[in-house]
Amino acid sequence: MKLIKLDAIDSTNEFLKGLSNKQELDNFTVVITEKQTKGKGQMGAVWDSEAGKNLIVSVFIKDPLLNLDQIYNLNVAIAVAVVSVLESYNIPQLSIKWPNDIMSYNFKIGGILIENSLKSDGTISSVVGLGLNINQTNFENLPKASSLAVICKAQFDKEQIFFDVIEKVKQNIDLVKEQPEVLWLKYADRLFKKGVPMPFKNTSDKNFMGIIQGVSALGKLQVLLEDDSVSEFAIKEIQMLY
Repeated sequence: MKLIKLDAIDSTNEFLKGLSNKQELDNFTVVITEKQTKGKGQMGAVWDSEAGKNLIVSVFIKDPLLNLDQIYNLNVAIAVAVVSVLESYNIPQLSIKWPNDIMSYNFKIGGILIENSLKSDGTISSVVGLGLNINQTNFENLPKASSLAVICKAQFDKEQIFFDVIEKVKQNIDLVKEQPEVLWLKYADRLFKKGVPMPFKNTSDKNFMGIIQGVSALGKLQVLLEDDSVSEFAIKEIQMLY
């Protein structure tokens, strides 16, 4: 693992993508920073973080997938890796909110952003960004956000969690190619609000009730509707109201 430490950066994902465009990077090149000024989440959402308190990291992964049809396997592998590490620290009520939020109880404690690049020779490289709230305690104007410190009323070793996460990510990347079904079972078992009647909102701002059944191989959320049909929704086609 090649580790690049920065005091502050606009976005670790953008920095790592720019670096990969300029030079050949070692597999599992990692960028970590104490402060991110323009952090982002899924579909351009803003990820804000207090300096020095949280884990802000991006990882460059070469050829994590056999083909594009398996692209969501990488999301599954990373989310399961993070939750597995946090389970080892006895963080309570952990789950994965589709597609890539890490939850404790009903609070978001982490987010994952994966950006894939398909090269002309057919190979795929990925930049995996992870923001994990560890020791931050102030979440003013963020009622659905929390951290390990707030939830467990204790401080955590940010560096140790970082190394544990990277090690588990490496193990899960191996499983992506060898036994992806193992990761999918763990992902499905930890899916936030699975099997629970929930209100949702669609792109037309129409509210409706549904029950999460799972996630398709292509990463779409499968929801049982009131007419007993199951519909699949892509990112930003549906919003969970919780």
